[in-house]
Amino acid sequence: MLTGLDIFIFFGFLLCVMGVGIYVGRKESTSEDYFLAGRSIPWYGVAGSIFGTNISANHLVGMLGIGFSIGFAQAHFELGAAAGLLLLAYVFLPVYYKLRIFTLSEYLEKRFGPTSSLMYTITSFILILVQMTAAFYIGSRTLNILLANTKIQFGYIGGIFGLIAISCTYTVFGGLKAVVWTDLIQTTILLIAGVLVAILTFSQPEIGGWAGFMANDAAQAVPKMNLYLPSDHESLPWTGAFTGLMILHFFYWGNNQYLVQRALAAKNLREARYGIFAGMALKLLVPFFSIAGGIAAAQLFTARGLEGVAPDDAFSELVKFVVPAGYGILGIIGAGLLGAIISSIDSMMNSAATLATIDIYKRYINKNSTEKQTIFFGRVTIIFIVALSALGAIVTYDPTGKSNFFLDVARQSSNFTPGIVASFILGIFSKRLSSKGSALCIALSPVFSYLLDWTYPTFWGQIGFIQEYLGTKLNFMHRTMIVFILCSLSGTLFSKKSEAKTEFCWESLVDDPKSLESALKKAGLVILFSCLLASLIYFGILSRIAGAILSFGMLVSAFVYHCKQFPKHRGSPSPNSHTHLLLCLFELLGPTLYEVKLVVHMAKACS
Repeated sequence: MLTGLDIFIFFGFLLCVMGVGIYVGRKESTSEDYFLAGRSIPWYGVAGSIFGTNISANHLVGMLGIGFSIGFAQAHFELGAAAGLLLLAYVFLPVYYKLRIFTLSEYLEKRFGPTSSLMYTITSFILILVQMTAAFYIGSRTLNILLANTKIQFGYIGGIFGLIAISCTYTVFGGLKAVVWTDLIQTTILLIAGVLVAILTFSQPEIGGWAGFMANDAAQAVPKMNLYLPSDHESLPWTGAFTGLMILHFFYWGNNQYLVQRALAAKNLREARYGIFAGMALKLLVPFFSIAGGIAAAQLFTARGLEGVAPDDAFSELVKFVVPAGYGILGIIGAGLLGAIISSIDSMMNSAATLATIDIYKRYINKNSTEKQTIFFGRVTIIFIVALSALGAIVTYDPTGKSNFFLDVARQSSNFTPGIVASFILGIFSKRLSSKGSALCIALSPVFSYLLDWTYPTFWGQIGFIQEYLGTKLNFMHRTMIVFILCSLSGTLFSKKSEAKTEFCWESLVDDPKSLESALKKAGLVILFSCLLASLIYFGILSRIAGAILSFGMLVSAFVYHCKQFPKHRGSPSPNSHTHLLLCLFELLGPTLYEVKLVVHMAKACS
């Protein structure tokens, strides 16, 4: 039950966010100001906006729901993000900064021409529409559950319109600068809320802290604290986590307009990289207060005899169970949830407007538009996509549904993203890929995806060894990897090297093209060392404690060296910058081997 203090905190936070957004965005007079915040955002603004844009209600609520219903294997969606962010920081971003682009489609136009650029714009617009629709759905659904026993009642449709009113107030008028600084505030309150819920959950007597939580999980017939699930698992197979899911990470963090736009708005490449690494550190916290919190919620509900809770309602029901009334905690959690919702919605609004304005309006409709006309069109676009996504949330989603909507959204998006990733990666590193090849990569992605989904149950899934490893139903992660390979091959085969614009390839844009090759060789050594370490632990030659010490020592030493060298990197990547990609991979190993159970889980999954 919300008290007066809770309501004061909730609405006080709401007014604060709206006020800050309106204030910081009051002087947006040029398109660079409106769409890229004048390229003036410091590293902490980049970090807060990247994290806030990503950790929406989709994650806070949907990811907890997956932990609740499936388990800790969902952590791959967070741990794997580190690889995508590293790729952005050291591979994609230097190229984007070198060319001073507004949108990622501008790179494709420079490299391949207008066809690929337009296809990317349209596809990205569709993906943003899908994500916004999902955000409105889960946001309204969750807020209404939290406010169920109060005098504040919106209903599902009313909740959607409330979210629109809040986010549009400052986004339409303030542009990206308003979005970034409000995201920073929302990220702070989101982290506080998430950690509070986790602490209160694990402190319940039925859970008994982390030790009790792990003991409870080990006693289950099917423990949920496994990082790896069988390769034929319907939802989260370990083979998919290391293949197709990585392709999705590469797209989301490196080729996704509404995420990359935050980094493009930084003061310089150095500030952007600092922000990316800070955002990555925040991402690695999420599994432990969101996914593990969902597993703890399942234990708590079972202990108290509560059954039949839908995964998407687990967060709301958990809050009712563990949060005491009268201390303002419910108000903080409600504010954190609201912040998670609108921090994603406002980012997608601005990015959709950027794509439509820069890539369509200024290129095809009004090439000589004034700054005033350009900004006006961007504002109109925001209203348009908000109306479409709100209608989609009302028509396509059931507010009483029982499915894991987070995975549903991931499945929908994965039909389009493999071809985009193939186009960007081959465009940067391959001199052969031509305009025709790039267009084929993007166009064939949904075709291959739907064909595989259609033919797998009746043909491919009936082949013995395929069914043994991939199961009777094709998981979207496996499908994503297959489609990525097919798109890459198709694009390459139908390209003529003589037609490619090689001046926009990696070798032409960086100071030392061979630095990447060197870094990849060293990265191979890192992988071999990691496999050796895990094998020694698995066969009992090295104790788990010793393995943990080695892993942690490697993490710390790499991090210290990286921080010592990093300030030297300004502007374009230096000859040694990609060696630091290796060092950051070291940083990733620490959380990945957090229990040093890697091989053990794999062995169980394969047996």
